[in-house]
Amino acid sequence: MEKIITHSAQETKTLGQAIGQVCRGGEVFYLSGDLGAGKTTFLQGLAKGLGVNSSVNSPTFNILKIYKTKKGSAVKSFCHIDAYRLIGAKDLEALGIKEILADKDAVTAIEWAEKVKSVFPKNTIKIKAKHITDNEREFAIDDKR
Repeated sequence: MEKIITHSAQETKTLGQAIGQVCRGGEVFYLSGDLGAGKTTFLQGLAKGLGVNSSVNSPTFNILKIYKTKKGSAVKSFCHIDAYRLIGAKDLEALGIKEILADKDAVTAIEWAEKVKSVFPKNTIKIKAKHITDNEREFAIDDKR
């Protein structure tokens, strides 16, 4: 497990962007951490690294948002799910989570993943975000691929 500390929101986005740039499709990210830990900021950077040009924000009320990437990107879409308001994995099954997670042309990231942990495949990349100070965040990355 690798632990990385960022010292600003911009550094958090840059970390996410660097990870997004090496994604090739089919990656699934499990994000956990308290409110304000930096999950959404990290995913904004990830989306940018994947080639998403539109503004990315937490889909707390929509639960799921799918963003297209720019033409020519290795990854065709980014699926951003926020499980904060969900009771369990069955709520995601109704949205077609099995098909979403199986899409090899997409990258999927689920915030508040601990609420729906039974849906994740074995090769999931787990990221635990932790609030350290007003500006600092710790990201513990466990990549079992």
